[in-house]
Amino acid sequence: MELYFHWFDLFGIAVFAVTGTLAAWRNQMDGFAVIVLASVTAIGGGTVRDLLLGAPVIWINDNSYFYAIFIAAIGTILLLRKRLTVPHNTLQIADAFGLAVFVITGTQKSLDYGTSVMVAILLGTMSGVCGGMIRDVLCREIPMVFRGELYAITCILAGILYTGLLALGVEQLQAMVIGMFSLLLFRTAAIKWHITIPVFGKAANDFGEP
Repeated sequence: MELYFHWFDLFGIAVFAVTGTLAAWRNQMDGFAVIVLASVTAIGGGTVRDLLLGAPVIWINDNSYFYAIFIAAIGTILLLRKRLTVPHNTLQIADAFGLAVFVITGTQKSLDYGTSVMVAILLGTMSGVCGGMIRDVLCREIPMVFRGELYAITCILAGILYTGLLALGVEQLQAMVIGMFSLLLFRTAAIKWHITIPVFGKAANDFGEP
């Protein structure tokens, strides 16, 4: 299973690096910003999770994570140079793939370190969303998870499904694949049909402003 975990992680790292590169391109940032955004998006969530668990940070002793980031970033740049336009929801779709991987692997890693199921689901959710939050903040945007998107809720539902399957005795790899596919399905459905949650706030006029 450790080998599967590693490859799942590298896939998630690469996909999130793509989203960081797309964000830098969309905001017309320079090459250094591309690397920064690709890196923080890819490893930010896993780093926060590992620090909270007291576990070795995933990328400290494994350069393969950075190779995955650089290859994904360079590949995305080359593809963007060949296209004048990119579909507006490309970043969201790519983000959904990374989310599907990191939430489930993050939940399982938390379970491996002896957390309760509830804490494991929360840490799995943080694994998926924290990198994107850092990316959006650096781009001076409200993080996607706070904009009414059906985002964190899909992570929590997938985490519940995954841990439920484990409790029912489903083989771990099979449960992981089902959990990842379910999260991807939930998230892409929300993107396609614009399923959102109510946004808290008032219009300017409600405060007596013109």
